[in-house]
Amino acid sequence: MDRRDFVRLGMAAGALTGAPALAVAPKTRPRAEADILEAGVREQGAAMAAGKLSAQALVGRYLARIAAIDQAGPRLNAVIETNPDALKIAADLDRERAAGKLRGPLHGIPVLLKDNIATGDRMCTSAGSLALDGVRARRDAFVAERLRVAGAVIIGKTNLSEWANIRSTHSVSGWSGRGGQTRNPHALDRNPSGSSSGSGAAVAASLATLTVGTETDGSIVSPASICGVVGIKPTLGLVSRSGIIPIAHSQDTAGPMTRSVADAALMLAAMTGVDGDDAVTKESAGKVGDYAAALRLDGLKGKRLGVARNFFGGNPAVDAVINKELEILRAQGAVLVDVTLPNTDKYGATELEVLLNEFRPDLEAWLAAYAPHAPVKTMADIIAFNEKHAAREMPHFGQEHLIAAQAKPGVNSRSYREALANNLRYAREEGIDRILREERLDALVAPTDDLAWLTDYIKGDHYGMSFSSPAAVAGYPHITVPAGLAHGLPIGLSFVGGAYTEASLIGMAYAYEQASRRRRAPAFPVSVNVKA
Repeated sequence: MDRRDFVRLGMAAGALTGAPALAVAPKTRPRAEADILEAGVREQGAAMAAGKLSAQALVGRYLARIAAIDQAGPRLNAVIETNPDALKIAADLDRERAAGKLRGPLHGIPVLLKDNIATGDRMCTSAGSLALDGVRARRDAFVAERLRVAGAVIIGKTNLSEWANIRSTHSVSGWSGRGGQTRNPHALDRNPSGSSSGSGAAVAASLATLTVGTETDGSIVSPASICGVVGIKPTLGLVSRSGIIPIAHSQDTAGPMTRSVADAALMLAAMTGVDGDDAVTKESAGKVGDYAAALRLDGLKGKRLGVARNFFGGNPAVDAVINKELEILRAQGAVLVDVTLPNTDKYGATELEVLLNEFRPDLEAWLAAYAPHAPVKTMADIIAFNEKHAAREMPHFGQEHLIAAQAKPGVNSRSYREALANNLRYAREEGIDRILREERLDALVAPTDDLAWLTDYIKGDHYGMSFSSPAAVAGYPHITVPAGLAHGLPIGLSFVGGAYTEASLIGMAYAYEQASRRRRAPAFPVSVNVKA
């Protein structure tokens, strides 16, 4: 869940205490080490194929960087836990490579998973909550299993906005009781956005080659945009939800967060698949694209793109950057049409109604299936735990959404069914589908988000315009790509399309990325307001 969903409902943010002290930037690493840790899947894979790099060495370097950058130095606090078996897993994969067994492009590639994705290993799965601290899931989530089969090395879990940011109406993004506050690597006093805060900050800072985020509304694309990386929120059902601590089955999905479109495409290909434990994935059969083949420099040629002008106007600096980037889209052969995405004001309140009604039953089902040994079994148990441990769990904000979800009648109620029907009508057929059809568009483009705000435990999050909700409520794909900087802070450009158009969107996003080359590695300044 992303914090701005509740802003539309007029819920002000606030908190009680000040932000933690900030550290100085780390010493510069040797150039060769920086290059290999900044490199992507194909470059790292080629080095391993040539015998110049091993998976074990690569994992070791990332673990050392996590210690130096995340746990010391600027203390990004993006990684909540590292995998004690990561080096052994990498060594096993090196032996497979030496024996001629190559699982695919992700063989030996390090990945970090958001800490709401179950792993049946020695790591916890907690959604950042102290109520699940120390609790190990019974088995892998389908996404984790798919990545292991593809040869990826899960080297740890990333911090997140606790319970994926649906705990409180006054939450601060990137904070969890178990993990503390994640910082934005582009300015340590600024927020990384949420709820996939740790995944966005970690991949931006090159703490792993790849990371996985999850989204209900904005929780992949917002931190990706604000941390200056690529994020893909897939079509609902393209990636299985089983094993992921849920908010709401009607909108939840996992997706890649990476430093390049190519890496995101290769990772998405590994994550997809029909899962018997998630019925909606059956709808993806025959609809999974060839995402690697979609990585074409001419991916924008002849594409007709709708510039969603009703998602401009939130910040003049953001608008100025994006308007310049639109000229790159034109130069690459795209036809741009100014449009207004219709009916975006008709599902704000009903979106929250749906999420709260689905939250309790979905969460309790996950606890029963993946953590039956946990000390909490129900939403009521979690609420009681937080009250008992308020000093540690609620020092900054409360649990209003947990309490509201506990009181909701659930998915069999008439109010829920009407709200869900309303959302799908206005986000899909009377929203994205309508504008794509009427204007004969291949996709919509707009600024992904506002600039990163100061992390503030007194006033809370400071949000701006966001393009996340239309695709999130519709269950349609959304890709954000770094589009440049304003005041030293990243800005993302979004591509949104109809259901299962990931391959087409990847082609457009890749062509734009290769023509623009806007991503910049973070330098970990204490602040962009003063000279660091």
